Amino acid sequence: MLGIVSKSMGLWYQVETTDGQMHNCRLKGKFKLENKKISNPVAVGDKVELLKDQGDANAMIISKILPRENYIIRVSPKKKGHSHIIASNLDQAIIVATVGTPKTSLGFIDRFLVTAEAFRIPATILMNKIDLLDKEELAKLREKMTEYEALGYQVRYTSALIKKDIDGLKEFLSGKTSLFTGHSGVGKSTIVNSLAPEADQKTSEISEFANKGVHTTTFAERFKLDTDTYIIDTPGIKELGLAEIEKEELSHYFPELRELMGQCKFSNCTHTHEPGCAIESAYEDGRISQSRYDSYLSMLMGDDNRR
Repeated sequence: MLGIVSKSMGLWYQVETTDGQMHNCRLKGKFKLENKKISNPVAVGDKVELLKDQGDANAMIISKILPRENYIIRVSPKKKGHSHIIASNLDQAIIVATVGTPKTSLGFIDRFLVTAEAFRIPATILMNKIDLLDKEELAKLREKMTEYEALGYQVRYTSALIKKDIDGLKEFLSGKTSLFTGHSGVGKSTIVNSLAPEADQKTSEISEFANKGVHTTTFAERFKLDTDTYIIDTPGIKELGLAEIEKEELSHYFPELRELMGQCKFSNCTHTHEPGCAIESAYEDGRISQSRYDSYLSMLMGDDNRR
């Protein structure tokens, strides 16, 4: 039996099979040994094969994880030396951000965009809580976001509280599986609940079934909006440490840097100090913004400024 993981709760998973039914599943033990550097061997969005659990008539066993088309991954915040897959098999990824309460830094946005670029996942910036901005603040925000739009990223503006652009957002999501992520407090859950009212319902029967004392809000969850439209809600991310991205590859995931790499004097240019660097020249004459170049340097140097 084939299915897609809709919810991960540590030792238990909720899987939607091709007939639309939800099943409580546990993982076959060997996967935990095979993925030694991944803190979660199974992620929301994974396509899996299921077998009946001979020891429990109310559960099934995940026997195989099918190859992932793509995924969003980060350094595990809890397990040193490991990575954590946020979600897999995505059509697009959306970072929900705010100017204040809380403030989403440009560096955090850039880290998310780089991660999406690395795995060829189209990314969108969704600026929420714009109802809290006056005309001058909103104009300043839009001006800054034109830098991202010029790079090919779509930027949307909404206010989940007053449901501004929720209908437009639904249309934008139609026919796709979309990841929603961002800091805690940016209004992500309010947006998700506006899109899928059933998302606010507690899956208490699943928690009771697992009976492991799991706090369900700490795990990603996939919700169905329509026949072929799904959104994956994730817990708030405080920091976003890059994973599976080598330093020599980093510049490939900045569109404005990628365009110029072939023009550098040296093929192994790090774009930091070398003579004849086309990227440094572009930064100096304003073709690359300071915030984006600073983000590149921060990631390259492995700085802890991940927020």
